[in-house]
Amino acid sequence: MLGNKVFIQTYGCTSNKSDSQTMAGLLEDAGYKLSEEKDANYIIINSCAVKSATEEKIIYRLKELSRSNKKIIVAGCLTKVNSDRIKKSVPNFSGMLDPYSVDKIVDIVKDIENGKKYVERFSEAPADKPSLPRTSFSKAIDVVKLSDGCLSSCVFCATKLARGNLHSYRPNSIRDAVKNGLKQGFKEFHLTSEDSSAYGRDIGTNLHELLESVCKIDDDFMVRIGMMNPLHFKKVEIEKVIDAFKNDKVFKFLHLCVQSGSNDVLKIMRRGYDVEDFIGYVKAFKKKIPELALSTDVIVGHPGEEDNEFVETVKLIKEVRPDNVNISRFSARPGTLAAKMKQVNLEISIERSKYLHDLSKKIAFENNKKWKGWKGKVLIDEKGVKEGTWMGRNYAYKQTVLESDEELLGKFVVAKIVNVKSNYLTAKLI
Repeated sequence: MLGNKVFIQTYGCTSNKSDSQTMAGLLEDAGYKLSEEKDANYIIINSCAVKSATEEKIIYRLKELSRSNKKIIVAGCLTKVNSDRIKKSVPNFSGMLDPYSVDKIVDIVKDIENGKKYVERFSEAPADKPSLPRTSFSKAIDVVKLSDGCLSSCVFCATKLARGNLHSYRPNSIRDAVKNGLKQGFKEFHLTSEDSSAYGRDIGTNLHELLESVCKIDDDFMVRIGMMNPLHFKKVEIEKVIDAFKNDKVFKFLHLCVQSGSNDVLKIMRRGYDVEDFIGYVKAFKKKIPELALSTDVIVGHPGEEDNEFVETVKLIKEVRPDNVNISRFSARPGTLAAKMKQVNLEISIERSKYLHDLSKKIAFENNKKWKGWKGKVLIDEKGVKEGTWMGRNYAYKQTVLESDEELLGKFVVAKIVNVKSNYLTAKLI
């Protein structure tokens, strides 16, 4: 008997965090205990395959762990995108499962416990993830899966190779997951997927109907909607989506990924929309929700991005003025079409990334100035880095830091913004 203590380490996006929650919940239900790494008998690495740099970190981590006497299980997207490298780089890990097989984690651990040297599980379709047990790694935030996979075919994306086509979970299953989370004391729910805007197209429903249903739950809570693709706004009634966002229980936070400000690059990427579509959707949201916080994603140095195309991206960022820009330097991922294209010089990508980062930070700071003096409700969802500090979110999902000797985690407080930075607001209780 090896023991029953498990440590889970998660790389990557909120979808991966949700899968880790599910594995943790299933393991606890089966009698296993979550522990610190030093005490664990089993270590589960839930991997990400989006960037080469992340893959390198994961491989290094696995090599490091392979020198221990612990049983190592690799989960997540990298198992589908580059399993051969995992097997070649790490000689003595004990198991592997893909994102569709998180419901098999207990079987894998038990097989290893019973003496099997290596166990592997890959599935054709996921179980109903929202209905599975979950153990959140936060005391205030619960992550609920809307769907796995997507309907796009972007040339750069390895996640599509890992999670496949869109598989939406049923609205009643998602709604029940939120209800169960509320019973456990959670007040902030992240409804997540690879593309929230495509939710329901495979099962005859849509995002705004789901939001309306969830927001009818009689309790005090907030919902954050995950990343969306402008392509799929073409297939929905955008005004109904915006109206759903206006509900008091929905954070006024739009994560709409543009990836490039150049229509030529967007065509190469096979994104299926143009810059004008993106701008139009942002304007439509801000017309009805002026205080909306906008987050977007940009890839710099994608094949086909010359100086002129990068200038167009800069122009777009200056025009729409996002509150947050997730900037990624392009890195070719195995199995993708973009990996076969002519690559942009790395030094150029680094230079462009730095320029865009500095610009985005400046815009974010200028945007945040309007919040100074604001008074209102803040939902505290994290302990601060310094003792006696707390971090929360206001209705526009603006991160807010404040001081208090009271226990505030998971509570709504009333605060006044007294200062602003580019990436957070500081406040005092009133």
